Amino acid sequence: MLVVQKYGGSSVATLERIHGCAARCLATAAAGHRVLVVVSAMSGETNRLIALANALVRPEDDTEHRGPYVPSAVRTPEHERELDQLVATGEVVSAALLAMAIQRAGGRAVSLVGRQLGMQTDRSHGRAKIVSVDAARINAELDAGAIVVCAGFQGADDRGDITTLGRGGSDTSAVALAAALNADVCEILTDVDGVYTTDPRVVPTARKIDRISYEEMLELAGQGAKVLQIRSVELAMRYGVHVHVRTSFDDRQGTMIVPEEPTMESTLVSGVALERNEAKITLVGVPDVPGVVARIFAAMAELDIVVDMIIQNAGAGGLADVTFTVPEAELERASAALGQVQFGAAPPAIRSDREICKISIVGLGMRTHAGVAAKAFALLAAEGINVQMVSTSEIKISVVVHERYGELALRALHDGFGLAHGAADEAAAP
Repeated sequence: MLVVQKYGGSSVATLERIHGCAARCLATAAAGHRVLVVVSAMSGETNRLIALANALVRPEDDTEHRGPYVPSAVRTPEHERELDQLVATGEVVSAALLAMAIQRAGGRAVSLVGRQLGMQTDRSHGRAKIVSVDAARINAELDAGAIVVCAGFQGADDRGDITTLGRGGSDTSAVALAAALNADVCEILTDVDGVYTTDPRVVPTARKIDRISYEEMLELAGQGAKVLQIRSVELAMRYGVHVHVRTSFDDRQGTMIVPEEPTMESTLVSGVALERNEAKITLVGVPDVPGVVARIFAAMAELDIVVDMIIQNAGAGGLADVTFTVPEAELERASAALGQVQFGAAPPAIRSDREICKISIVGLGMRTHAGVAAKAFALLAAEGINVQMVSTSEIKISVVVHERYGELALRALHDGFGLAHGAADEAAAP
């Protein structure tokens, strides 16, 4: 049996915790399994490295953090390449230290980093996509009896340059390697003991979910749940990788993320997620003619800005309003790009709003049962919360509200749909 174990930054934050990870790896090997390990950088290390780059390139912004990139004003291909070279060292350190800890405890281990992993990506530094995985080196080391410790978050492009996969990329690395090697399970080991119905730090009554479908986890990850990176869930669903989210600090069972099972549709709502880091843009007075909206979102696509919710009102007098949301960190770039779009003689007014958040409810039971939206809106109305935008899919309803009401809305929807720990099973569909 091949087990892939991914240890997050909190799990390797100190030498003591690295020794604990080593003991867990050895125990898994002693149980007769082959073990492939993927590690993140030590907690806080990636942010430290980014801060160094920002302070060097643009000293006046040395406190600004915008993910794995220097500020947009100096975001050039050359800087992005060097930043990947820099931030990838965090995972290299973790991999080498864990391999050494396993060796010190009497095991055989080897660390693989960068191009050694056989993970080829495209050339998009800071947000690279995996093109292929050549697992020959990894298989050779496993066959020789070693525990293979891989640096997560990174690969190499066709020129051999180090690339990184974006925030949370170590999850993606682990699932991609699990798929390439046909692993029996991919364990995501972190400081939480599974996937919860919502963030237990905000809603203490949240309860752990034993099993959840890929589709539900994909929606929750995309709507703000931080347990798993969304690309890792997409890969797991595409290749049928069974993912086990559990804590690295004890042996408790966590949450299994698996293909949909017949009983899962009996649960109307499985979880509720809050996304705080979004901003809203409204274009007032857009010419209501074919092609204009296409130009708006082409401008976003050219900058690789992800657009989430979109609303266009009915046109009147030849004009319409278009509202959409983007990641808050991209608001300035998006607004600047919209200022360059050709709208005609009278360009629309561009309004932005950072003081919003998005709350989403997710559940397979929504496919076959009516009234979920009505209940959700009633729960929010009872708390005096105004809904600014709405978006739906087969198994999800998302709403945008003022940020001051985000946690209140989260609690109202979570408890209103019977998801609280110890509550009656009100979430079951009738």
